[in-house]
Amino acid sequence: MTASIVGWAHTPFGKFDAETVESLVVKVATDALADAGISAEDVDEIVLGHFNAGFSPQDFTASLVLQADPKLRFKPATRVENACATGSAAVHQGIRAIASGAARTVLVVGVEQMTRTPGPEIGKYLLKASYLPEDGDTVGGFAGVFGKIAQSYFQKYGDQSDALAMIAAKNHKNGVANPYAQMRKDFGYEFCRAESEKNPFVAGPLKRTDCSLVSDGAAALVLMDSESAKTMGKAVNFRATAHAQDFLPMSKRDILQFEGCTVAWQRALAQAGVQLSDLSFVETHDCFTVAELIEYEAMGLTPRGQGARAIKEGWTQKDGKLPVNPSGGLKAKGHPIGATGVSMHVMTAMQLVGQAPEGMQLKNASLGGIFNMGGAAVANYVSVLEPVK
Repeated sequence: MTASIVGWAHTPFGKFDAETVESLVVKVATDALADAGISAEDVDEIVLGHFNAGFSPQDFTASLVLQADPKLRFKPATRVENACATGSAAVHQGIRAIASGAARTVLVVGVEQMTRTPGPEIGKYLLKASYLPEDGDTVGGFAGVFGKIAQSYFQKYGDQSDALAMIAAKNHKNGVANPYAQMRKDFGYEFCRAESEKNPFVAGPLKRTDCSLVSDGAAALVLMDSESAKTMGKAVNFRATAHAQDFLPMSKRDILQFEGCTVAWQRALAQAGVQLSDLSFVETHDCFTVAELIEYEAMGLTPRGQGARAIKEGWTQKDGKLPVNPSGGLKAKGHPIGATGVSMHVMTAMQLVGQAPEGMQLKNASLGGIFNMGGAAVANYVSVLEPVK
């Protein structure tokens, strides 16, 4: 590939009444440039990932990145959006700018502020990432969509409540060591498995612990052409990227297959010249625990319908054969829509250069995979990263 990550920044994810979309953007843009050790003057292009869909009254947000430094004025700046994969869409657009020769250095920022929105409105805005003619009246909003997916999966392959609780418990345990995570608490399997006043059913068989968090936050990356990146203090190469877009209506596909996820992984692994078993770890899109379960199958870790094996046999634990979401994933880290994909790339890059926080750092991580999904397996992005040797 032609691009490398040479700097990054990440706010904690959570509920921040004193912050705005603008302040979050400015913070990570400033910090990412400082981390890379470059001036704003050196930036050739800016890409902002920001879903919004009503969460922020301020739309048309690409130029907010310029607030970080007057030297960014007049740089090309574009906002991109692809539902919950908005952050990865921004990253991949930055890579294409470098690959085309249009830019040598690209600043990529992802941001969302969701917690100021009243609860009922949050569900309404998130549901915009589904096909409204079919799913617009779904009870429970987007959680209701995945509740239907979970119910269908249970009907076909049997009750998977144990596996979902194990996925939730794993990701919450991993999140304890991540200082950027919104929820740093090890709930344990028993709490995640049992219905309770603090863990009620939300949609279908999904309980509160099966659902990712409503979050505010931002993350940023500095991308550079790989030749120039060799002179930088640190560099993580994109060994492969892939994007597979599927039909929006779930009625036009087998929703239990996550076929777009499969295609994106197959393309990326082929481009990288590796197999899934060569990866040191994966950061995957666990917007709901059932999504992570199906993604095990879609990425090829298990056959169809056998995703539970991966969690029950410990394969995806931090000490397993393919650790999944050592950061805590969206489940513990939080899911500010536009920032999520950028965050996943930051977390992966940190692992690969040995700069992940203590307790989160994996031993000898040399190849990291990322899967970021928009909608119900509609926008599917995969990146394979490796440190510059």
